[in-house]
Amino acid sequence: MTTARQVRQHVRYVTTSDGTRLAWAEAGAGPVVVKAANWLTHLEYEWESPLWRHWLQFFSANFRFIRYDERGCGMSDWQPGRLSVDQWTDDLEVVIDAARPTEPVTLLGISQGGVACIRYAIRHPERVGRLILYGSYARGVFHRGTPDSQATFRAVIDLARVAWGSENPTFRQVFTSRFVPGARPDQLQWFNELCRKSTTGEIAALLFGARAAVDIESTLGEVHVPTLVLHARDDAIAPVEEGRRLATGIAGAEFVELDSANHVLLQDEPAWRRFQEAVLAFVRPEGAAAAKVFSALSAREREVLALMGEGLGNADIARRLSISEKTVRNHATNIFDKLGVWSRAQAIVFARERGFTG
Repeated sequence: MTTARQVRQHVRYVTTSDGTRLAWAEAGAGPVVVKAANWLTHLEYEWESPLWRHWLQFFSANFRFIRYDERGCGMSDWQPGRLSVDQWTDDLEVVIDAARPTEPVTLLGISQGGVACIRYAIRHPERVGRLILYGSYARGVFHRGTPDSQATFRAVIDLARVAWGSENPTFRQVFTSRFVPGARPDQLQWFNELCRKSTTGEIAALLFGARAAVDIESTLGEVHVPTLVLHARDDAIAPVEEGRRLATGIAGAEFVELDSANHVLLQDEPAWRRFQEAVLAFVRPEGAAAAKVFSALSAREREVLALMGEGLGNADIARRLSISEKTVRNHATNIFDKLGVWSRAQAIVFARERGFTG
């Protein structure tokens, strides 16, 4: 099994046209996927994240995965300078240039990151092979919703300036719980800490405001690359209607509605498995077949296969999962049948070669 701890990450810096230093990282091998910066990232801290770890595992197991911390956040300079759609697109371009891909890349835009991806695809269609948008939008809060909801968001911006770095996590807890309403307390606590480690209250307020002011809907018709739009049905951060608008405005875009309320999909929810299958089918059709095989495994069988990949024997797996060795053997037999292999060693190799992440 390929895990985030086993994949080595390489972090580098690049300087933008206005002198801002951006930290960018790559991991894995294969077709190039470049993720535009989204809300509050930290290239190193995310490796231990209960919210983002499975995302890193999946993409680095199947692709040469490139991502970066946006200006004002994480390991990039905390002096954001100008915040605008053009600047975000320029930053994405600088990172792609530094990575020197030898073929058109797949762009991954999560949430606000979709804005930079869309504009880059319009600017350089010859350099983009595919476009994947998850939880994204073309209109910020100030261009959608009611006057009351817009006024509420302005109040959130003001509150962020004074309450973001407080020892009392109440404000951050309210904010982060809207991102991942299905998260466990430990996952929310990690997100709260990410908020403090990634930026300051003043910069967070600037980022809130810049995102809310976005409106690129009129340019969607200029996108002429294959596009996949995925969106959680009950997303409270970016309503599913915004995803539908993207899929409508971009000619030929495929739309996948995911059964989730989480803006950041969690590892144990069915929507995450559906997301992986859709991405592999879109970017790597040969990987989609393997994803369907793994999806046939039950949750317990996936746990057993993952622990096999860590080198645990039946007795150790039984203790780890609080089940009997006989039950482990039964699960192993079912796994072999579903994967079409004859032994534990073959199952482990099958899983590793196809990027199984448990």
